Amino acid sequence: MTWFNELGRIELILIGVFIFLYILYLGKIHRIASMLKTSAKGSFIKLFLRIIYFTLIVLAILGPSFGEVSKEVESKGKDIYIAVDLSLSMNATDIQPSRLDKVKFELKNIVANFSSDRVGLIIFSSEAFVQCPLTYDQSALNLFIETLNTGLVPNAGTDFASPLQIAFKKFTEDEDEAVKDQAKTIILISDGEDFGEETQEALGELESRNIKVFTLGVGSQKGSTIPFRERSVKRDETGREVITTLKREPLMDIADRTKAKYFEISDEKNNVAQLIETVKKLEGQLRDKRKMDVKANKFYIFLLPALLLILLDIFITVKTVKI
Repeated sequence: MTWFNELGRIELILIGVFIFLYILYLGKIHRIASMLKTSAKGSFIKLFLRIIYFTLIVLAILGPSFGEVSKEVESKGKDIYIAVDLSLSMNATDIQPSRLDKVKFELKNIVANFSSDRVGLIIFSSEAFVQCPLTYDQSALNLFIETLNTGLVPNAGTDFASPLQIAFKKFTEDEDEAVKDQAKTIILISDGEDFGEETQEALGELESRNIKVFTLGVGSQKGSTIPFRERSVKRDETGREVITTLKREPLMDIADRTKAKYFEISDEKNNVAQLIETVKKLEGQLRDKRKMDVKANKFYIFLLPALLLILLDIFITVKTVKI
């Protein structure tokens, strides 16, 4: 027989309290018996009964286990590339403290919810780069997320085709892993401004392999100026302040084309929790299968007799002091 729990501080405290209170109780009974010059032998009958069921309760808490059971354990997971827009418009402050800062905060939550999956990070603007390849190492991912800023990529406009093409290339290069296409997915995070010309072609490649692209729009319809250099904002060729707003349509089209869904972080809603739950429901790839010998916790074998003895203690009275 083995035990799930060790005799720890809580169990020792319970035992100590039981002994202390019962010593006080017995002392009181024997003082009364001495005053009445009679016997208090009846108190030991209850003491014996209570010691038995108290011991059984403690044993049940410790979790006795015996009898080995063979159980097959399967490990399933997905391959997820998260593509993050690092164009200058992601510095806009219509989402506090800024669009990018909010994304970085939510990314750590997203990564934490996919501990059994391989997650990679792609950064993009007019060009795209793999910031972190597919990995199970969440600590490394969080370090890369913490360093995200708009200075990491060239900022000559935003092109959705670049990150989609890189993700597709990495997925198809990884054929030796035997991960089926349904277990591969992309999460594209952007404010929706797309100036690329090859997005539809990239989507066609992903669609042909049933790779879904979930999109997360960041920003508001009201929009805001774009911080640019120190104490300044970005201006157009005529000198007017550039106002950036969330463009939902391009992101919704990408999700619809790949039979995925569009989600949003705005001044009115935050759909990150829904995004996580939706991606979690995707079918994962069986990565490992093994048999393990496990033992069943059979605490009830001790708990049920203890409960019966407690009922017996309640309904059967014994004269503790005979007069």
